[in-house]
Amino acid sequence: MPKISNKGTQMPESPIRKLVPFSEIAKKKGNKVYHLNIGQPDIKTPEVAMNAVKNFDIKVLEYSHSAGFESYRTKLSQFYKNQGLPINFEDIIITTGGSEALLFAMGSTMDPGDEIIIPEPFYANYNGFSTASGVNVVPVISSIDTGFALPPIADFEKLITPKTKAILICNPGNPTGYLYSKEEMMQLADLVKKHDLFLIADEVYREFTYDGDIHYSVMNIPGLEENAIMIDSVSKRYSMCGARIGCIVSKNKELMAAAMKFAQARLSPPTFAQVASEAALDTPQSYFDEVISEYRERRDTLIAELHKIEGAKVATPKGAFYCIAELPIENADDFARWLLESYDLDGETVMVAPAAGFYSTPGVGLNQVRIAYVLKKEELIKAVQILKEAIVVYNAK
Repeated sequence: MPKISNKGTQMPESPIRKLVPFSEIAKKKGNKVYHLNIGQPDIKTPEVAMNAVKNFDIKVLEYSHSAGFESYRTKLSQFYKNQGLPINFEDIIITTGGSEALLFAMGSTMDPGDEIIIPEPFYANYNGFSTASGVNVVPVISSIDTGFALPPIADFEKLITPKTKAILICNPGNPTGYLYSKEEMMQLADLVKKHDLFLIADEVYREFTYDGDIHYSVMNIPGLEENAIMIDSVSKRYSMCGARIGCIVSKNKELMAAAMKFAQARLSPPTFAQVASEAALDTPQSYFDEVISEYRERRDTLIAELHKIEGAKVATPKGAFYCIAELPIENADDFARWLLESYDLDGETVMVAPAAGFYSTPGVGLNQVRIAYVLKKEELIKAVQILKEAIVVYNAK
């Protein structure tokens, strides 16, 4: 029998999606499942985006330019400039989601066996993208006790080797919700300039900041033009996860020329999704004001409820719409599966994402879960009540 590749064997499962079969079984039993496991917003996609697709009149569904519609890149450039980011349309390549932008970034900056340093816990698919690219993740651990703040720069520096090519951050963070300060970003900038590395910043949650905190972009750092790579996406900003449109942004012309070759190899990003994404740029500010207000209330509700669980520890997120909670259990993977297979409270149960999958260091995060607060406040309250009751039953087994 022919064998699959080592790369295929090593490709990690998604901690977010691997429990889906068990949630399907729970639903077939008639149980309601509260999905705290995946960052799929329930906010409506802006009508202006949906209408653009409905009203798009074409005779042939052609390839677009490999870098994406010039009209979209030009309009996106103006969107960034309005946010104070000095980005021109030629600094942008449109990608099939932020995922492809990350693959282009890794493919353009690293060779098989090279290393990328990432503060963990981190977005689980960074492990997958690294495996697909033949790149080795070198984790630097951040702690729930500091709210997952940037680890000391000395911790990064001692991990740098001749194989190190980049540092990757998510800002604000998935799965932690941590928002890096300007001071932390400047520390990273000094480090990558000192060691001649790339700083890749996944900024897909840039709008989602709370409590008056300001997002400081990697593209705002003076003198970092050759080192900075920004990853962005429409998925969360406009609640358009299914559009699969993102972009890679950099002032480094050599890097963008390399990324363009990857873009040409996959031909072009999807046409209808670009139409929707370009139109979405006309979304009024009132839409974002309402969305941010709603998420802030959801965050506050979730954190307040989690604090009612005896023995639980949670870091209050400053951005995005996730948090990491440490629960009074030994194995979150087993607990998450048990919740779906064997537990319900009055016909209802909860699906969470075990946080160990957001680390690459073995044995870390085993009693942690990632929670996405993308449900209405009443549902969040009910979901955490179920979690609280379930923990008591689980620990009594």
